[in-house]
Amino acid sequence: MKKLATLLSLFAATAMFADINVYSSRHYDSDKLVIDAFTKETGIKVNVIQDKVQSLIQKLELEGKDTTADVFMTVGVGDLYTAKTKGLLQPLNSKVVEKNVSPNLMDKDKNWIGVTYRARILAYDPAKTDIKELSTYEALSEPKFKDKILTRSSTASYNRHLIAFLIAKDGEQATQKWADGLVKNFARSPKGNDRDQAKAIVAGEGEIAIMNSYYIGRMSVSKDPVEQEVYKTLRIFFPNQNDGGTHINLSGAGITKYSKNYDEAAKFIEFLTTTKAQELFVNNNFEFPTNPSVKLPKVMKDWGEFKASKIDFDEIGKNLVKAQEIADKANWK
Repeated sequence: MKKLATLLSLFAATAMFADINVYSSRHYDSDKLVIDAFTKETGIKVNVIQDKVQSLIQKLELEGKDTTADVFMTVGVGDLYTAKTKGLLQPLNSKVVEKNVSPNLMDKDKNWIGVTYRARILAYDPAKTDIKELSTYEALSEPKFKDKILTRSSTASYNRHLIAFLIAKDGEQATQKWADGLVKNFARSPKGNDRDQAKAIVAGEGEIAIMNSYYIGRMSVSKDPVEQEVYKTLRIFFPNQNDGGTHINLSGAGITKYSKNYDEAAKFIEFLTTTKAQELFVNNNFEFPTNPSVKLPKVMKDWGEFKASKIDFDEIGKNLVKAQEIADKANWK
């Protein structure tokens, strides 16, 4: 009888919570592990609606007060900034979040919270490139790097954010000059994803790849022999360590303006910042944690410590449209 009462009590407590819907542009196995852990701990079920970030923002705009979305989650502070400025998010004041995440990794108005981040690094083969040749993103436009640079399309979020970061750091005119010079140094026309740039180094198509750090981590556990060879061959360089720090792509989440389940959405975002969730992100997707108490796996420790840029994320977000204009003018396809 006592066991039945306990089960009924647990069922009643679980039934108090509603399911939540998460609009997410993320597409990683780590996220499913985190969501499963959250549901197991809280009893709150999470329905994930995945799409490209621009489509999700447009969907939130069109749905307005009728939206069923409770949480918006994506990679790229510019997209989080866009969602905020369009009035699609609302603040989350949480002591749990404040304890777990540094203030510089969340929105000043707390409309979004940083969950993980990736460094925009340079990958190179030490047998072909002397590390002493590498220094900053800006230096990649110098003539000595002609026919050596590999990167994906400028329309890719990671590159638009890098250009927007440089606008915030160096100004429009200097960034346009940089983009013009960088394009002249391309080893080939931009194509593929970040991993394809790394593979192209090993294939002899170029020497220096602009890419996100977590791809190197993912290749370290890949069953693809080509990716294993890439991982064993290449090294990581963190640019601008003596010039303000390396640009990072922050992944974050915020509660939607018209969420019907605010409390459950808040519990979900709080959980994302906990050690349990952060370890799943770090150990399965090799992203850096926004919770500093989380230890890095050996693969990431081997990259060495680095200084991340402290440029205001809003300043990067404001420059996304201009970033694409600069890339187009430079003929960065």
